[in-house]
Amino acid sequence: MGTLGKPVTAAKVVKVSVVLITILVITVIVATMIGTATVTWEQLWNVLSGHARETDPAKLVIFRIRLPRIILAGLVGFSLSLGGVVFQALLRNPLADPFILGVSSGSAFGAVIGIMFGFSFTFGIPALAFGGALLTMYLVLVVGRKKIGMESSTIILAGVIINAFFTAVIMFFIATAVNDQLHTMLFWLYGDLSQSRFGELAIAGPAVLVGFVILYCFGKHLNLITAGEEAALHLGVDVGKAKLVCFLVVSLVVGLVVAFSGLIGFVGLVIPHLCRMLFGSDHRLLMPASALGGAIFLIAADTLARTVISPSELPVGVITAFLGAPFFIYLLRKRGSRWTGS
Repeated sequence: MGTLGKPVTAAKVVKVSVVLITILVITVIVATMIGTATVTWEQLWNVLSGHARETDPAKLVIFRIRLPRIILAGLVGFSLSLGGVVFQALLRNPLADPFILGVSSGSAFGAVIGIMFGFSFTFGIPALAFGGALLTMYLVLVVGRKKIGMESSTIILAGVIINAFFTAVIMFFIATAVNDQLHTMLFWLYGDLSQSRFGELAIAGPAVLVGFVILYCFGKHLNLITAGEEAALHLGVDVGKAKLVCFLVVSLVVGLVVAFSGLIGFVGLVIPHLCRMLFGSDHRLLMPASALGGAIFLIAADTLARTVISPSELPVGVITAFLGAPFFIYLLRKRGSRWTGS
């Protein structure tokens, strides 16, 4: 798979990133103002500039409810879309996304156990969900690795098998849950950002940033791997090491954000395809563009999820599925995946 369009330069990466960051900031501002309780531009400005009174209801709404949720949505969208780009390159499969290797079902397994035993969303459930993701990673590596080679087909099959097993266990817990537990489980399984707190963001934010930097350093390696593993080996790329490092970093980052957000589908599938069509297939540009695009998309989707049936709200995964599935079908039918430059 070669780079589409003009060669990617540092200036082009910066230019595209600045444009997308500007759109992201605008999206955050609009999302902060929209909700069951409307926040005006004047109120938002007073709160952010420090001129609002401590008792101002807008300050409570912005800092206690909306801003933590919006930032978490951005981090989750950023991570899922970045993970989709990397997994599609590592597995050379345009239908791959962060959940194909069972990270989602492992996280769900841990979260469902936490809900069954009455753990809190502050620490207990996220910790168990992240532990479930780590367990899945370990099992996939043990079952799927062939020496150091990590063949794509073997890894995918291992992920599918482990995913099916954890899904069966989750269905058992759902079938035996009481009503309150059942509602909480189902809401989490379709994505729930309502439990977001700044403490969680202090953990997830730096981890996502470090993960992105590590993965971006492998941008050229991913370009060569998608062009062909044998060619990459001849050009001096340690394919086994690159695959292992990228797989571990993506799984850790995705497992961490999913532990706080629940399961949210289609972000890591649709956004990388759209960005590949817009910006080409060079991962030095595709990774930051997809990551920022994923953040924009999920913030917008979560804003829709909490306002479309206000004062009630929908799980954000329902919105991403409604928007993502038809759009992905359209991409496949009308434009192709552009995976092969078609």
